[in-house]
Amino acid sequence: SLAGEVIKHGDLRCVRDEGMPIYKAPLEKGILIIQFLVIFPEKHWLSLEKLPQLEALLPPRQKVRITDDMDQVELKEFCPNEQNWRQHREAYEEDEDGPQAGVQCQTA
Repeated sequence: SLAGEVIKHGDLRCVRDEGMPIYKAPLEKGILIIQFLVIFPEKHWLSLEKLPQLEALLPPRQKVRITDDMDQVELKEFCPNEQNWRQHREAYEEDEDGPQAGVQCQTA
């Protein structure tokens, strides 16, 4: 990869001639495929005093042009195990949850 290129979670890269041996050509090797699984730092891993130092090392933030059709919203953490979120389902989900009829025994 190029110097300074950012590798993201899930990215795939390969290294030629470092993979598994090729069938019927044991001295030749295929490509080694690598998938990167990036582990992000925990919350509050850096003190607020040191954040400006880190920001100075990173590329400058891109300017965001705010338009009239944009809404400001609050981003919150989501926990799928909480019960409350299940009450706020989309309308199209209700169609899929129709009555679940089980198998009934036949009486003679």
